[in-house]
Amino acid sequence: MSGDDDVDLLIDSWSDRLESVDLTPLDVMSRLRRAALALAEVRHDVFKEAGLGDGEFEVLAALRRIDPHGVGPTRLLALVTCDITTLKRRIARLLGRGLVNRESASDGARGTLITLTPTGRARVDSTMASLIAREREMLAPLSSDDMAGLERGLRQLLDGAEQSKKRRSALER
Repeated sequence: MSGDDDVDLLIDSWSDRLESVDLTPLDVMSRLRRAALALAEVRHDVFKEAGLGDGEFEVLAALRRIDPHGVGPTRLLALVTCDITTLKRRIARLLGRGLVNRESASDGARGTLITLTPTGRARVDSTMASLIAREREMLAPLSSDDMAGLERGLRQLLDGAEQSKKRRSALER
C-alpha cells in the first residue's frame, strides 16, 4: 500500500491538538465517509447519464423489485427514503416522462397502483447494469477475500450502529 493518504494527514493534525484522545475511530470512519461520498458521486453520475435523478431511480428500482402488477403509494413509500410529498412529485415526473403508469386498482379496492411502463422497465434495468459495472470498477483494487472481510465488517458496523440507536432511543423515553 502507498504512503500516507488524506486521512493519515488528518489524523496526524488532530493528534497534535488532541494528544490525550484516541483517534483510532478516525482511521475507519473518515475513510468510510470518503468512500460513501465517492460512491454517491458514482451513483449520481450513472443516474444522470441515464437521464434520471437519484430519487427517480430509487422509485423505479423499488417498482422493479416488487410486484410487477403495481403497488400503491403507501407500500411504495415504505420502500423509498423520502416523505409522501416528495414521492408524489417523483411519481409525477416519472409519469410525465412515460416511465410509470398510474392505474386504478383492478380488484375493486379504492386507490391507485403505480406500475412501470416497458420504457421504465428498460431504463431501470439498463441503469442498474451500468451502476453494477461502475461499482465493480470501484471494488477492483480489492481481492475477493478483502471484499468478503469488508462486507462482514460493514455488516457488523451497521448492526452495531442500529443497536446503539435503539439503546439511545430507549433511554430518551
